[in-house]
Amino acid sequence: MLGAYMSGLEHKFCQFDSEISVADGIRIEGYASLFGRVDQGGDVVERGAYAASLARLKAAGRGVKLLWQHDPTQPIGIWDEVQEDERGLYVKGRLLTDVARGREAASLIEAGAIDGLSIGYRTVRSAKNDSGQRMLTEVELWEVSLVTFPMLPEARIGAKSDDREDPSEALMRELAAVVEDARLRLASPD
Repeated sequence: MLGAYMSGLEHKFCQFDSEISVADGIRIEGYASLFGRVDQGGDVVERGAYAASLARLKAAGRGVKLLWQHDPTQPIGIWDEVQEDERGLYVKGRLLTDVARGREAASLIEAGAIDGLSIGYRTVRSAKNDSGQRMLTEVELWEVSLVTFPMLPEARIGAKSDDREDPSEALMRELAAVVEDARLRLASPD
């Protein structure tokens, strides 16, 4: 069953940005995807790409899952709100502290060890632009996960009370982006 879930499922990463916040250690909100931004995989999500998928989920009485590191066996919370706006895919939810991994995730976010969101989706419609970037015009959204290595490094978490970034954190974030880029290049058949 896990193989069927993972078959053809793609992931798009986005670091929390400064508007993401953590309240009471369990409430999180921010953008899981930003429109018009080229990620490290060369993809761009266009405005409206999630609309049909979100409408189908709502009509079926289902929601987008909140997972830990894209693992379908590790739900860690609930997305209470998932919607498109002019900027991107906005999510608002809560980590479930009755779940061990949910408690761990809250602690890791507060400490700054985890600062990324990633979407799990299937591409419905896309096209290459003149620059060779894949323009995602419609996707089937399955889940939004908390992750270690996001693909949009310009978006950042705002969970700490001090908005100034420690230089060592910036270096570690940059190193993580380089490692993720290398992993993606090695995994790509091109």
